[in-house]
Amino acid sequence: MPLTMNKDVFITCAVTGSGSTQDRSPHVPRSPQQIAESAIDAAKAGAAVVHCHVRDPESGTPSRDLAYYREVTERIRDADVDVVLNLTAGMGGDITFGSTEAPFPVNEAGTDMVGAAERVAHIADCLPEICTLDCGTMNFAEADYVMTNTPGMLRAMGQMMTDLGVKPEIEAFDTGHLWFAKELVKEGVLDSPALVQLCMGVPWGAPDDLNTFMAMVNNVPDDWTFSAFALGRNQMAYVAASVLAGGNVRVGLEDNLWLEKGVLATNAQLVERAVGIIEGMGAKIIGPDQVRENLGLTKQAPR
Repeated sequence: MPLTMNKDVFITCAVTGSGSTQDRSPHVPRSPQQIAESAIDAAKAGAAVVHCHVRDPESGTPSRDLAYYREVTERIRDADVDVVLNLTAGMGGDITFGSTEAPFPVNEAGTDMVGAAERVAHIADCLPEICTLDCGTMNFAEADYVMTNTPGMLRAMGQMMTDLGVKPEIEAFDTGHLWFAKELVKEGVLDSPALVQLCMGVPWGAPDDLNTFMAMVNNVPDDWTFSAFALGRNQMAYVAASVLAGGNVRVGLEDNLWLEKGVLATNAQLVERAVGIIEGMGAKIIGPDQVRENLGLTKQAPR
């Protein structure tokens, strides 16, 4: 991909995620109402896309409950501000093994493994414009678990998403994930040009140094659209880095809880900070209609 600064940038806000952040900040939304309201606030602050997981409203733990996704979707669709909806499809592929000497049976408390159709069921019901496709298997530092996405699973999920008219956002946590994503496009499972999110600094995927980032960028095909993010304190640095490299940006409480040292952020505040950086670089923030046109997205009503 040619390294030309992007002058027309869209912001994705990753609203809540599925990490164990719910007890580290009062601003991490838990209930469907809180998640939708935080997403709407982010859209009003300048996010063209909102990326949503759902959580159990009481415990804050991640959930795959279809009713929660449905409520989030309906609240966002009924809001007084337009925004592109991006729902996760990353859950349902996690394994936590037993001990190092006895890996089986697996640790059921940390394992969530279901079939492709169940992993995509909420996408079929809610019909967002975009949903994520975690394009590989990876060790995660948090809770010592493995995110498993076999080639067969990814082909099945990707085809379901394409058939639904929902654009997969390829989540690339390492260079091999990009390699396989290009194979999915070559096979016709995913439409071309594709959309990819470069996920930097997620242990133990691609580290968030610039050498690794540029290796990722240089492996994105010229006609694809990419965004990028980094975790924690490097979130805003990667707003600038991604725009300079020709990409779009992602911020939000899924990836970073802090506005500055000692100050917990809201999603809207993180979006506002990103807007300031992007406009300060001389680029323009584009809205949801332009994103839909650029990416060939279809806004559909939930079933």
